[in-house]
Amino acid sequence: MAKSKTDDTPGTITEDDLRNKLQAFQDQVQGKVEEQKSTIAATVAGVGVVLAIVFFLLGKRAGRKRSTIVEIRRV
Repeated sequence: MAKSKTDDTPGTITEDDLRNKLQAFQDQVQGKVEEQKSTIAATVAGVGVVLAIVFFLLGKRAGRKRSTIVEIRRV
């Protein structure tokens, strides 16, 4: 018995089918990235400011530990 092609069975996948599907997926992802771009930028800026403050405070503390006290005496 030969198999007959029914309406439910998909035909062969063409290059255009793949290209259209991938383009639709890329457009969907690009749309989501564009929506979140300002939120991502604000988060990155906030993390950068927090890191700068932490590094400043750690450097200030380390400088205090290593500082030398110099006495000046008049002879």
